[in-house]
Amino acid sequence: MRAVIALGSNLGRRLENLQGALDELFDAPGVTFVAVSPVYETDPVGGPEQGPYLNAVVIAETVLDPRTLLDRVQSIEIAFGRERKERWGPRTLDLDLIMVGTHISDDPELTLPHPRAHERAFVLVPWVRADPAAVLPGHGPVADLLAGLDQSGVRLRTDLVLEPPV
Repeated sequence: MRAVIALGSNLGRRLENLQGALDELFDAPGVTFVAVSPVYETDPVGGPEQGPYLNAVVIAETVLDPRTLLDRVQSIEIAFGRERKERWGPRTLDLDLIMVGTHISDDPELTLPHPRAHERAFVLVPWVRADPAAVLPGHGPVADLLAGLDQSGVRLRTDLVLEPPV
């Protein structure tokens, strides 16, 4: 199954946090690297006043069920010091499952596809760069979704690069 995972960080060593998460995600069986987007610096959306994020999207193939994949990404967040103190607050690492195959779930702990991905330029801009033909189940082509969004808070950082996992 194809899985799309959004990566974000606005605390600490932001690029190192993203690279570490990327490396850890593929350090165990069941998830195979396909592509990673360029890195973007983005304005925070919602929540308290906070610094800008670095964001990227990784595309993977997985044999893991969505719940097992969620457990993996949450354990990576914890390993990087993620604390869930306030909704949409600053964080060392945020990994969101955007979609996993064609799975649809309205479970409050794992909603698939991600319930707000279609309205978040900081997810869709990097995603379309990693996979120009991407389609968000239930919403349509990512490129079409982007056409209706303000992208001014999403800035490409050509000086920052995430290396594919070894």
